[in-house]
Amino acid sequence: MESIGFDYYGSMSLKSPTVRCKRVLGLLAALASSWAAAQTAVDNGPENSVLDGEIFYEVLVGEISAQAGDGSAAFALLLDAARKANAANLFERAVQIALDARNGDAALQAAQSWVRAYPQALDANRYFVQILVGLNRPMDAVAPLKRAMRAMTAADKFATIEALPRYFARATDRRLAATSVEQVLVTEVSDPVAGPLAWAVIGQMRLQANDAAGALGAAKRGIALNPQSAAPATLALALLGTAAPEAESLVQSYLAGKPSAEFRVAYIRYLVGAQRIGHAYAQALKLTQQSPDYADGWLLQGSIELQEGKFQEAEATLKKYMEIRAAAAQKPDPQAMDRSLVMAHVLLSQVAEQGGRYDEALVYLQRIGNPAEAMRMGSRQAAILAKQGKLEEGLALLRALPEPENQPDAAKTKAIAVAQLLRDNKKPLEAYQTLEAALARFPDDLDMRYDLAMMAEKMGKLDVMEELMRQVIAAKPDFHAAYNALGYSLADRNIRLGEARQLIAKALEFAPGDPFIVDSMAWLEYRSGNTQEAIRLLQSAFKARPDAEIAAHLGEVLWSAGEKSQAAAIWEQGLKINPENETLLETTQRLRNKP
Repeated sequence: MESIGFDYYGSMSLKSPTVRCKRVLGLLAALASSWAAAQTAVDNGPENSVLDGEIFYEVLVGEISAQAGDGSAAFALLLDAARKANAANLFERAVQIALDARNGDAALQAAQSWVRAYPQALDANRYFVQILVGLNRPMDAVAPLKRAMRAMTAADKFATIEALPRYFARATDRRLAATSVEQVLVTEVSDPVAGPLAWAVIGQMRLQANDAAGALGAAKRGIALNPQSAAPATLALALLGTAAPEAESLVQSYLAGKPSAEFRVAYIRYLVGAQRIGHAYAQALKLTQQSPDYADGWLLQGSIELQEGKFQEAEATLKKYMEIRAAAAQKPDPQAMDRSLVMAHVLLSQVAEQGGRYDEALVYLQRIGNPAEAMRMGSRQAAILAKQGKLEEGLALLRALPEPENQPDAAKTKAIAVAQLLRDNKKPLEAYQTLEAALARFPDDLDMRYDLAMMAEKMGKLDVMEELMRQVIAAKPDFHAAYNALGYSLADRNIRLGEARQLIAKALEFAPGDPFIVDSMAWLEYRSGNTQEAIRLLQSAFKARPDAEIAAHLGEVLWSAGEKSQAAAIWEQGLKINPENETLLETTQRLRNKP
């Protein structure tokens, strides 16, 4: 790279005249717009061509200094020019140069000058506050912010209040940041117009400081000022699932009014995540009734219906979504499908697949021309082809999928997909060999090593499985699935139960409450003779995550405890969830045929 040198009091010099000319011309072009903006900021007094020329020269030399890596000189020149021209864009440039040089004090100096020149400017105040926060001086930002907000228009004040959490985002002391924001907004919190937003922002800061109770109090205060305000209701929505159970009543009160469709969608997503599917479905129905033209509402409703096995309803709902999207689109481009439209095609494919309409299921997937989805859609198409008895065609489709250079994990994903297809179609040896070859190609891929271990267990290579799992744990001590798989394997074989307990307990440390790990602990309790504790754990796991495998275990433990009717009911639920689950099918056949 060429070095640039210059003498502030003499002629500037560059090594190559051609390079010098091009670089200076480029700088002049870049400065033209800045200079025009700077001129508008200067008082409309008599023109001073000498001063203007001096400022322009100062800016030019400052930019050349920045190009040369002399941040100190560049900063001094640009800040001096900014003060002389009273130009906001030059103040901002001086701040940026100081920040690039990681000189917080200099950046603060430039930001202070900018705020003095433009006390109401949002960008100036944003830089000033964020620099103070970065210097661990959040309280020093209180007085300047309050002063600036008093002079702002209502619109600018609202924008500033809304931006405060971003201004203070890098604060190391979250509680101090929350206190600072509360002091900034001490006047606004009683304002019936700005107050709800102010309380919502205060609550957000308290939540970031792990003060859920304080955040809930802020939400209540904001809603008390204006029950129809979205800001405190959105804060209450963010509190769902935290140590603030009263938040849900605030959300439901707001929903009784006229919430935005997006707000109700956010609540539905929370309910789905909390496995409260019935409540989620009721809200989805309200959403599509109240906002029939809101396409994503139909998509959400259809996905819940499919999850609940309401296949006919799901198909009608999803087709309604497609109609709304088709009406809104002028020229649908399959290669530019957004995620929602891709999801709709996938869900409709699943509905068709559940009904045995495999050709129709394939058509929906083939319509997704987005290259980014090629691997995922190819895997699904291959699985459907296998169900049609066309396993070799499905494998050929998978193996022919491209491995783009910009998708470094494509080859790994393909190998895992091929192995999964082979495993699902009772080809354990070929699946094992596929994963073994892939692991030789990608020896550092722990997910692949884990998959190979699980395949080894399925083939009865228990020593290999244990060795591979321990390698995964050694390489990534927080890989909770490996602890769980190894612990469950030991418990299932009824050996080394003490060690199995340690492994599963370790997995729970990393993923507390995970239903599948709780299932493993329950199976361990069952193998240890603690039947009632096993039932309690399995019931909690199945409630949190209705899954066919968990249903198999819960049914078996209930059956062994003499609760055969309860066991049969649980198995029925499991078969509705996944009628092809091997563990569930094997369990029901074994126990029901047992003399």
